[in-house]
Parts: sequence; structure tokens; C-alpha cells
Amino acid sequence: MLLASRMMAKSTVQFLCSQCGGVQHRWMGKCPDCGAWNTLEEYRVPKADSRDRLRQAAGSVESGAPIHAPVAVPMGEVAEESFARLATGIGELDRVLGGADPWASGARLEPKPGARREADTGDGNPAGVGAGSTSGGGNTSGGGGTSGGGLVRGSTLLVGGDPGIGKSTLLLQAGASLAKRGHRVLYVSSEESAQQTSLRAARLHAVVENLYVLADTRLDRILEQIRKVDPVLVVIDSIQMIYKGEVEAAPGSVAQLRACSLDLVVLAKATGTAVALVGHVTKEGRLAGPRVLEHMVDAVLYFEGDRFHSHRILRAIKNRFGATLEVGLFEMTDRGLTEVRDGSALLAAEYSQIDDRGRARAGSVICPVLQGSRVLLVEMQALTATGFLGAAKRKTSGLDGNRLAMLIAVLEKHGGLKLADQDIFASSSGGLKIVEPAADLALALAIAGAHTRSGLGGAKRGVCAVGELGLGGEVRHVQQMDQRIREVARLGFDRIIGPPGIRSPSRTTTVVSITNISEAMEQLER
Repeated sequence: MLLASRMMAKSTVQFLCSQCGGVQHRWMGKCPDCGAWNTLEEYRVPKADSRDRLRQAAGSVESGAPIHAPVAVPMGEVAEESFARLATGIGELDRVLGGADPWASGARLEPKPGARREADTGDGNPAGVGAGSTSGGGNTSGGGGTSGGGLVRGSTLLVGGDPGIGKSTLLLQAGASLAKRGHRVLYVSSEESAQQTSLRAARLHAVVENLYVLADTRLDRILEQIRKVDPVLVVIDSIQMIYKGEVEAAPGSVAQLRACSLDLVVLAKATGTAVALVGHVTKEGRLAGPRVLEHMVDAVLYFEGDRFHSHRILRAIKNRFGATLEVGLFEMTDRGLTEVRDGSALLAAEYSQIDDRGRARAGSVICPVLQGSRVLLVEMQALTATGFLGAAKRKTSGLDGNRLAMLIAVLEKHGGLKLADQDIFASSSGGLKIVEPAADLALALAIAGAHTRSGLGGAKRGVCAVGELGLGGEVRHVQQMDQRIREVARLGFDRIIGPPGIRSPSRTTTVVSITNISEAMEQLER
């Protein structure tokens, strides 16, 4: 009997795939589940007597508080109060987290032509959020959050992004906003000391009474502090540095990430505390750690943008409590992240279609692209230079390189341009990543204009282009065309070039209908 109990208490060695999270009983060069090579890492399963994660994570052993086992109930009898959302006070973050109709909220966020609205500066917003937001309207409630949006109690959130993109800044500002409204928030810093976190909070004007900070890396001590503070939100910055003493592996390994994340997820479900995890990314831009980490959490948010540009986009890759089509727009300033409520006006204000000689700028075309439920007017730029036949360069920044190669082929075949010996460079302004096909026409016109040294002229207040290009050179419709046209007219553009069947909502905006790339190139003026 004693020998059998000792054998059951011994740890078991397994091998986890860092790509898909699959479990294998022996090491193999290729994962049989996902086919990835050299991704299996050793994982020692903790002893059986320490596997009761529900009681361990909730702290009921120490506190003596009972945990009631869940009981099956009819779907219609589930209490709606259990899904109550907690507005963070940052409207753009609440918008991404979901909870309201994104298309309806997107329509409300856009002001009427000629109208100016002040950004919401409720008391729930810390400095740098709300008070410093770019105006442009917004029907907000609950301390500045979009109506119905926010964190779901008991949910687990994973936030990723490049180093220095603003992950810690956003969560610290969100925690301060909740703390100002009387909620307790615990910020766990595993990479910085409490003094360093306090200095950053002071710079962001986020030093408030109900915001607690803990500098620790051991999971059991963190769980004990969560039990004592009893917060509504726990921020773990970052999960890669947290370790569990029972797991024989280094912090950041597959075994530690899986064990620590699972305990935190169970903690959130058992106590109703929302948990936000900050995750590192690999050099390929993916979240570090096993893919099972993304499967365990309820929502995965990813920060996009260039560190050398001020604009940031917060995008939901996964969201169990809302849609993933919504995005949040921010601008990094010396006071932290500020909300951008009217991104189109902000980007369009930096653009001029007239060069120093008073002519239309060559190689530059504005395109109304769809980001979530809102429309942003982004400048598509292109430059051509003489290269070597057979070794011409094709470089992109913020655009899809394969899409660029296809557009170059369409311009050569159906536009009559000779680009085989031309080095072509294309980019989108503001550090935004544009992948939708609606930008095909604008990018093709920018390349053609750069090669022929001509631009879209004939308008005092600007010209833009939108449409998808087919391999036959035809211009096709794209989704939400009416919303794009309304945004173009709201910002005062004189002319828009697009596929047939577009109606202008304003007398001051003219729609030029074209059917193929040859007709579109006729709009270029030398």
C-alpha cells in the first residue's frame, strides 16, 4: 500500500507542443497533431496530491470559504446578472471587449457633417485617457466606456504586442480608471519593482487609493495576495515571468506557462475576478508560449502599430463575449495612451495632395479602409526607381507583399506599364497595417502615378479611391461601401473614384465610376 501511494505521487514526464499544445508521451521530432518540427518540450506533471486547482487557486483551504460545485440548469434560467460587464473607463478598450452592437456604436461615434462634439472627460477616466482624447463624438456611459462594453466578471484576458507598444500602459490606465470609481484593482508586476511601477503610474497620473501594486513572481504568494485584497481586476505583467514552485521548469517555459495560466483561469471562474495577462511575442510576431495559452483564456487582444509612430490599434483576435471585428484606436503621448475617437480626421489632417510646385502629388492616393466598424482614411504611398531586370525589388511597409506583386502584374498586363525593371516600394501612412482588398485600387493608382510622375488632381479638397482589383483588371465592389462614402463626404473630399453603382450622399462630393484599371489610370494628371 505504501509503495503504491509513493508511485502515484511521483511526477509524470510528458512532452507538450509549443505550437498547438498537444500532449505526447515521448519526444518526437515532428508533432503528430500539427506537423510542426522541433516543438515538443518536456513537461513534468505535478504530484497528484497538489492537482486540486479549484480549491488551491480560490484559496478556500486557507480561508475556509466553501466553494459550491456547479449545478446544471436550463439555459433560459441562467441569471443575466452573472454576465454583467464592468466598464474600464477607456471607451476604445471597452469597444474592443464588446457587449454592444459594433455597427450601431460605430455609427454613433461618427459626428454629423460640420458638427463638433467634445470627448467624454468623465471623472472615471485617468489623465491621458478621455481627457486627452481626440474629439469626434461618442455615446459613452459607465465612466467613459462605450455603452454595454467592458470586462466580463470572471473572464481571463490576454494582451500581446511588441515590446514598448503600450500593453502595460493601457492596463495600468484601465486599472486606475476602475480604482477611481471605487473598485479594487491589483497590479502584479513580475518584471519591475514596486518603486518602478509607482514611478510609471505617477507619470500617467494613475496613483489612486484603490490601486494596489505587488512585485512578485511566485504564483502561490500572488494567489494569497489576491485572496486578501479581493480585487475586481488582477493584472499580471507579465505571465512569462510567473512560476509555480511545484513545477520543475524555468519561468517562461511551456510547463510553467501552462500550469500558471490554468490556475489563474480557475481563479477567475471560481471567484468572479477578472484577470488580465500580459504576454510577450516572438520575433515572428506571435504570442510566446504554447498555443494552448490562447485557448484557455476568454479573449486575446493584440496591439498593432509601429513603435516609431504614435498611432496604435488594439484588435481582438479572440473574444468569447463579443465580436472580433471591432478595433480600438489610440495615440501614444507623453501622458500615456489617449483615445482617438475620430481616426479619419486625424489621419486626413496630415495629408496634402498638392506638392511644393502646386501640382497633384505623384505616388500618393487616399483610401477609405475599414478597421472594425469604423472607416479610416489612410494614405497609400508608392515609389518606383530604376532597378535591374530579373532582380527588381518589391518592398512593403504595412501592406501585403503578395498583394503588391499581384497588383504589379495587373498594371503590366491591363494598364500598359512596364515595371519589370523597376524597384517598387509601397507603404501605408501612420504605421497602420492594411490587408483588405478595398485598398487595391488606391495602391495601384499610387504605383502608376509614381511611375508616370502624375497624381490625382482636379479637386480642391481632395480625391480618394476605393475598390478591389481582379486579375482581369476589373474594379469590384467591397463591403460597407455606403459607410465609406459617407465618411469621405463627411471629411469634405470633392471626388471619389470607385466601381459603378456608387451614389454620393452629398452634393459637394462627386463619384467617378470606373470599370477597369485603364479607366482609373485616365484620372491621373501629368
